[in-house]
Amino acid sequence: MVLRAGPDTTVGEALLQSPSLAGLTPADLRARAAAGEIVDAGGRPVDLDAPSQVNTSIYLYRDLPAEVPIPFDVEILHRDDNIVVVDKPHFLSTMPRGRHVTQTALVRLRRELGSETISPAHRLDRLTAGVLLFTLRPEVRAAYQDLFASRRARKEYRALAPVDERLADTVTVSDRIEKTAGDLRARVVAGPVNAISEITLVERTAHGGVYRLVPHTGRTHQLRLHMASLGVPIVGDPLYPEVRPELAERPDHGDFSEPLRLVAHALEFTDPIDGTHRRYESRRSVLPENRP
Repeated sequence: MVLRAGPDTTVGEALLQSPSLAGLTPADLRARAAAGEIVDAGGRPVDLDAPSQVNTSIYLYRDLPAEVPIPFDVEILHRDDNIVVVDKPHFLSTMPRGRHVTQTALVRLRRELGSETISPAHRLDRLTAGVLLFTLRPEVRAAYQDLFASRRARKEYRALAPVDERLADTVTVSDRIEKTAGDLRARVVAGPVNAISEITLVERTAHGGVYRLVPHTGRTHQLRLHMASLGVPIVGDPLYPEVRPELAERPDHGDFSEPLRLVAHALEFTDPIDGTHRRYESRRSVLPENRP
């Protein structure tokens, strides 16, 4: 953080005035300083009683907030020298973001494989399960990330939703989707098309219809929004067609009984390093009998 108070206050007093340290007591601050957790830009311990200087950078290593453990494993489907492909469970973020840090696929993999160079080549929403690819070496990272940026990797999803026989023949949804900061939901707006999905009813079950979803673009919440727009919202969706706060909050209280029934079922591509055709499939089902 950057100190804003001037020389009439001490470093300690200036730190305690910072909104980002709300709730930290003077005793807490002293304990952190004694442990060497408060340092200047050069990594040297800071004297809390010294006069503060405006626009001076001070670094305080704060504790991570407590996270609710996600009780599902990240299953490895494939691993070689360049990549590791996993079957991500529902509720687990791809990488640290907001209050989700340790309970993410990236952090779990780095700890399990003992490597800090692992990096995601693409992302899945926290609520979406399925096939996810990570690179293992920095020198190959760009090649695999470009597969997704250039849309050369084919993705296929499965979703559980109400049966609509009109979707037994593939329907293509094309529109423009935008998502603004601060808005939980993406919106369909006027303008040039930037979101295209193919949707097909492939199975009828006692729990509803199983749909094959093939996105040709990668807008945020694209498949969830397109399914809802067709009148067949995905089972367990806390945002579409309406926001359901009580459902969205359940995982934060350790309730994982109602996952979003959306799985990244298959990932297919030509390997950019060795030219091998690769296809990986999730072992997770969208049906309620299957684990999240």
